[in-house]
Amino acid sequence: MKPERNHVSTTSRTRSQTRLSRSLGIALTPKAARYLEKRPYGPGQHGRTKRKSDSDYAVRLREKQRLRAQYGIREKQLQIAFKEARRQDGLTGENLVELLEMRLDALVLRAGFARTTAQARQLVVHRHILVDGKIVDRPSFRVKPGQLIHVKERSEGLEPFQVAAAGGHAEVLPQVPGYLEVELDKLQARLVRRPKRAEVPVTCEVQLVVEYYSGR
Repeated sequence: MKPERNHVSTTSRTRSQTRLSRSLGIALTPKAARYLEKRPYGPGQHGRTKRKSDSDYAVRLREKQRLRAQYGIREKQLQIAFKEARRQDGLTGENLVELLEMRLDALVLRAGFARTTAQARQLVVHRHILVDGKIVDRPSFRVKPGQLIHVKERSEGLEPFQVAAAGGHAEVLPQVPGYLEVELDKLQARLVRRPKRAEVPVTCEVQLVVEYYSGR
């Protein structure tokens, strides 16, 4: 019975992510990307109909939700990151994306160790990932430039990591960005510098996110 429940849970989560992807107009998973190719419109009975023009608030809210969904984070986590981004020098929106990109789960995904954000988070929570030789089980852990991310030696033989090491996720992931040095066969990656917004493979009009929070 237990495997069946797990299967149902996974199926439900996949459907939920696909529906959210269609609603936000971005692919949050490889499966959602295939759905969007076939059905490039929102979910529900009115998905095909042209919606009336959204209010400025609705546009900003949607953009904020898109950013949240791509990193798979809670509203509170995004608010905390925004406040930190606002305190830093430079453009707040760009700072925000750069800070989110230095999350451990985000970099595990970018390095190609996982296929989706959810899987990357799961690998971290299940204590398969080390930073500079120490287990880190917090997906929100902020990786610093120079730190090495690698898979625990005892976990390297597990099927998900064998698939990753063979480049099994290359077709569904963007190219490795310039702020990461990756040795996929060794299941390790180093953050060489702080990401720049232009390099980060997320779809977001960051200024609209700034306007959303500034107006609250």
